[in-house]
Amino acid sequence: MKNLTIILCLLLSSSWQLIAQGKTITGTVTTVSDGLPLPGANVIIKGSTNGTQTNFDGQYTIKAQVGDILVFSYIGQKSKSVIVAETSIIDVSLEDDITLDEVVVVAYSTQKKVSILGAVTSARVSKAQLKKREKQRFHNQISNQLAGKVNGIITIKGTNTLGATNVLYIVDGVPIQKNYNGLIDKLEPDVIEHINVYKSTKAIDMFGESAKDGCIVITTKKGNYRIQNDEDYANITENNFETTELDPLSTFSIDVDKAGYSNIRRMINNGENIPTDAVKIEEMVNYFNYNYQQPTDKHPFSINTEVVQTPWHKETQLVRIGLQGKSYKNDLLPASNLTFLIDVSGSMGSQNKLPLLKSAFKLLVNQLRKKDKVSIVVYAGAAGVILEPTSGDQKETILKALDYLNSGGSTAGGAGIELAYKLAEKNFKTNGNNRVILATDGDFNVGASSDSDMQTLIEEKRKSGVFLSVLGFGYGNYKDSKLETLADKGNGNHAYIDNMQEAQKVFGKEFGGTLYTIAKDVKIQVEFNPKKVQAYRLIGYENRLLADEDFIDDVVDAGELGSGHTVTALYEIIPTGITSEYIKKVPDLKYTKQEVAYNCEDELFTVKFRYKKPNEDKSIEMVHVQDTKIALASNDMKFASAVALFGMQLRNSKYFNGASTDKVIELAQNGRGDDVDGFRAEFIRLVKSYNNLQ
Repeated sequence: MKNLTIILCLLLSSSWQLIAQGKTITGTVTTVSDGLPLPGANVIIKGSTNGTQTNFDGQYTIKAQVGDILVFSYIGQKSKSVIVAETSIIDVSLEDDITLDEVVVVAYSTQKKVSILGAVTSARVSKAQLKKREKQRFHNQISNQLAGKVNGIITIKGTNTLGATNVLYIVDGVPIQKNYNGLIDKLEPDVIEHINVYKSTKAIDMFGESAKDGCIVITTKKGNYRIQNDEDYANITENNFETTELDPLSTFSIDVDKAGYSNIRRMINNGENIPTDAVKIEEMVNYFNYNYQQPTDKHPFSINTEVVQTPWHKETQLVRIGLQGKSYKNDLLPASNLTFLIDVSGSMGSQNKLPLLKSAFKLLVNQLRKKDKVSIVVYAGAAGVILEPTSGDQKETILKALDYLNSGGSTAGGAGIELAYKLAEKNFKTNGNNRVILATDGDFNVGASSDSDMQTLIEEKRKSGVFLSVLGFGYGNYKDSKLETLADKGNGNHAYIDNMQEAQKVFGKEFGGTLYTIAKDVKIQVEFNPKKVQAYRLIGYENRLLADEDFIDDVVDAGELGSGHTVTALYEIIPTGITSEYIKKVPDLKYTKQEVAYNCEDELFTVKFRYKKPNEDKSIEMVHVQDTKIALASNDMKFASAVALFGMQLRNSKYFNGASTDKVIELAQNGRGDDVDGFRAEFIRLVKSYNNLQ
């Protein structure tokens, strides 16, 4: 009997130890209404501060003890409690909660008094917890779901049916333009006195048709809060004239990005002020195609040069250097392994972001072939795969996956990139086109988010042989600098899509160039003849400049050229014998004397090109020599100079010599040419619109 008692005691002791140690509980949280997973749902052990959130697929993992009560909650859903028993898997479905016509959230402190219509729960938290939760939960509540946890004090339920994408915001009595709605995310919780949330019926009664999708009225403590534009652009310092006698070499990487022009077009059409650093002249010039000859030799592109008198300065000359990439018909392009990486975070909710993105991608999907494969990765608070590799002839399946996308949550851009590259590498096509196509407004705020962090991540990922295309959408919080960095370091290109016309241009007319790279790490080095050129200035390309020694260093990254793409660079040069205010006197050299080879008297400059084949690491060099003849400007030269001049005016350049926008219009009209697609005519209309705004 004594032995039996000892054995029972040991067994009970072991059981108690197991219970005390706890167990790992896993499961999935879904909705009762449609069975879809709930990413970001809260799972908390009742009576404690221990908890977790579900991932993108609604899955969670938590340590708990038998007898603990797990509380599952999500914005707009009824909370559910489950007792932990012997099973280690607990799946939960949450029911929709009631809807509210009006919610008034008062006081961002620890006060208890709350005045609201509907269901509200309150809980005390410490100041430290309050501060931590502010950043994590507050902004999603007011800018995306119109419901949620405010400072960890109040949970507002049942407002998830209010569409947040076209909601009218009123801050201190001032309506906020819909294109700036994303800027509400930047409001700090501690400046807010209270928020009123009105559903559509009551909102229309109070604020008219502009509030048909609901209205959020925010009152700040000071009562005079101002919303500022929060777009980011890399700093640009305009290129100056360089003295040929001291520095005859000019070296830079090509740039086929065209985002700068479509972004500026959007600003002018919206009547907005244009930030100086948003004006990238090379991207404006390269937005347009020029009539360069197709390559006829073994190289994947042809070289074209032209020298004319500068249309805005009679004492200088304008040099145009153009590359024409070899064009391939779409059906001759190699098989593609494409991974769509799509930002579905809360900042993408506007009509000109995710809805436009989905329509744009459908243009691309409709051109895919059976041998092409498409995967779709999305990211918000977490990243997930919503479409495994699918053949291009399964268009309905791909389009259905796109239609499924909705916005919500924070922006884990780094995690999305990691997952997209992992999937692309797993399905890598040897001798094929392996590419991630990232579509976002660039507002990364979770994980790797700074430009330098993203650059490091992408530089590592490009070693896999997977290229990157970056498509920017939206405005108000558009992060151009991040997207430019990603495209530059990811062996890809960057475009900004502001409407379906631009989507058609990128995915329709330039399908091959957008997806298929024919030459990578393309560098240009121009050597000017000091006997003929006093000074030169590269117009644009400020963020693409390279050290002269980088030209022959195959480790140094440079730009990529796609099928059918053109690249144009412009130099303004000052001939010898001309007195110019742009040239500053320099002291004579004691140890170095410049001498020009006797047989180079009739040469203006020599331009060298280096490039690599897409799957190779050793560069190939091409050389082109330009004579001193001054030609009459071709139509393409007139038009390119018009675009460059307009860019200089927008940047308030010190080099456009007082030329007016009328001069821009004159040049563009004279250089319009055939203009089959009407892009040049659109530019002329754009300049006229800008002129009328001044």
